[in-house]
Amino acid sequence: MAIRHVVSWKIAADDPDIRASQIAAFKAALEALPTQISQIKNLQVGVNSLREETNWHLTLIVDLESAASLEAYDSHPAHLEVVAGHRHIFAARAAVDFEF
Repeated sequence: MAIRHVVSWKIAADDPDIRASQIAAFKAALEALPTQISQIKNLQVGVNSLREETNWHLTLIVDLESAASLEAYDSHPAHLEVVAGHRHIFAARAAVDFEF
């Protein structure tokens, strides 16, 4: 069974221009991952465009072949680098992994 990894983030910055810049940089870093991590079968990044006051700012959807592929993705140096380089911008993170 395939695994879908879904992660959403709230960005800590209150200033809309700073937040937009941080989101754009993080989105670009995430979208580069499929060229570096072979386990990724599909990757989408969505930036919230409505209800800014209540919605999460950014969502990642990654499709992988298996739970083992998810573990390989999670521990891959490219993934760890993206997380480490952007962790400071997050106010909150939520994730769900499910079979489909």
